[in-house]
Amino acid sequence: MKVSRFVFNMFGVNTYVVWDPESLEAAIIDPGMIDERERNALDGFIESRGLKATQLINTHSHLDHIFGNTYIKEKYGLEIKAHPADAFLANTLPEQSALFGLRMSLTPQGIDVELHDGDTLFLGKERMEVLGVPGHSPGGIALYCPESNFVITGDTLFPGSMGRTDLPKGDYATLADAIRRKLLTLPDSTVVLSGHGGETTIGNEKKSNPFLK
Repeated sequence: MKVSRFVFNMFGVNTYVVWDPESLEAAIIDPGMIDERERNALDGFIESRGLKATQLINTHSHLDHIFGNTYIKEKYGLEIKAHPADAFLANTLPEQSALFGLRMSLTPQGIDVELHDGDTLFLGKERMEVLGVPGHSPGGIALYCPESNFVITGDTLFPGSMGRTDLPKGDYATLADAIRRKLLTLPDSTVVLSGHGGETTIGNEKKSNPFLK
């Protein structure tokens, strides 16, 4: 599979477009667009590659990762896929905005299709495995593409760091355990595509991430 990264909104969230080069089916993961310029950047990319957006997936439902959900849902006729444990976040987007002091007109979004640990999604013939990685939020998931050797981790695992756990229903012990059980057990060569910042590998994080010692 192919993957491209866009950096959107004031939080610098990584929005990913993952697609199968044969069928041209594409998943939009964590759409963070907040204005017309950012929406046009994503739409233009999809159009220029001739992609068919077939899935909208949230690794979790903190506001910076779901700003663009409603737009993508309406533009491409997609359902919002996420873990149900994060429904309380998707349904309280205005409250999340107020928590960060943002003056934005936002409406609750909800979750249309529930994703759970062990589920499998497909783009063309290639699969994306859903890994439950709670802790940053109770419904955090990662998306592992074994044939293409990468995992999209949302705000669970970063280069040399891990997700914050001081937001509502976050838990440090739960997050550390999930990373060790679900992510560090992947092959060392697996490329980690995080929710913010650059990429790393599972092997690098096993060796040098100070939060996982």
